[in-house]
Amino acid sequence: EVEETEFLKTRCIQLSIFMSPLNVHVNRYPVSGKVVYTKYHPGKYLVAFHPKSSVLNERTTVVVEAENGKNVLFRQIAGAVARRIVLYSKEGDTANAGNEYGFIKFGSRLDVFLPLGTKILVEIGDKTVGGLQKIAELN
Repeated sequence: EVEETEFLKTRCIQLSIFMSPLNVHVNRYPVSGKVVYTKYHPGKYLVAFHPKSSVLNERTTVVVEAENGKNVLFRQIAGAVARRIVLYSKEGDTANAGNEYGFIKFGSRLDVFLPLGTKILVEIGDKTVGGLQKIAELN
C-alpha cells in the first residue's frame, strides 16, 4: 500500500514488475478502458530495484479509466541499462487489456497502481507472462 501523488492522489496498491535484459520488454495495458492521462518524465538511470527509481528515473505515466469507472495508473521506468522508453499510448485512446502500449529497451521496471481492495493474483517473486497472465482483478 502506497500513496500515489502524481495523478490518483490517494492510497492504492503498488505492484512492481522487474524486467532483466533477458526478459521480453513489451508493455501491455493491464486494464481495458479509456486513456485519460499520459506524461513523460525525464530523469536519472538508477538501478530499477532502487526504492527511489520510480520517482527519480526517466519514466512515463499512463492512467486508464477502467470500464467500471476506476482509474488504474501504470509507469514504465528506465533503469541503469535501459535508457529508452517508447510509449505509443495517448490521451483519448481506447485501452484493451493485454494489447501493447509501449516498450522499454533492455528491461527495467513497470509499476501498476491499483485501487485498494483489488484482488492481487501474483506473489512476490512470480515470473509473469505478458499478454497471457492476469496479475490482478479490480473489484
